Amino acid sequence: MPKYSLVGYDGSATSQRALRFAVQLAQASGGRVRVVSVLQVTEGSADTCALMIADQGGKRCSQLLDEVKELVPGTASLIDAEVVRGSPGDVLLEQVRNHAIDHIVIGHTERGALARWLLGSVSSDVLERAHVPVTVVR
Repeated sequence: MPKYSLVGYDGSATSQRALRFAVQLAQASGGRVRVVSVLQVTEGSADTCALMIADQGGKRCSQLLDEVKELVPGTASLIDAEVVRGSPGDVLLEQVRNHAIDHIVIGHTERGALARWLLGSVSSDVLERAHVPVTVVR
């Protein structure tokens, strides 16, 4: 059984289901859950991006903790939460290396072929590159 699961969280319905799944697994196995939300800046000048990240990072971290407490009440002692800047797939895989994660739980959102080609798929990226078990929640 996994001892430290990572959940990529973006507030979507599938990421909420992934969080609930990971918490239930942690409760059953005596494990912990690390919830990571990724701030990804894709447009704007360097100065604009830096200001936005500085402003939104702290605010988003506070919101993330509030959301997690609301979604899975009474489980705060099992959960670590962090907001990180970067590319979602890269950030999640870096979290695995830096925090001894032994399982990834990620939500999957259906996109059309064009959207997948233009934007990519975080779940596909993580599945291709992860060296730990990955559970994709739909």
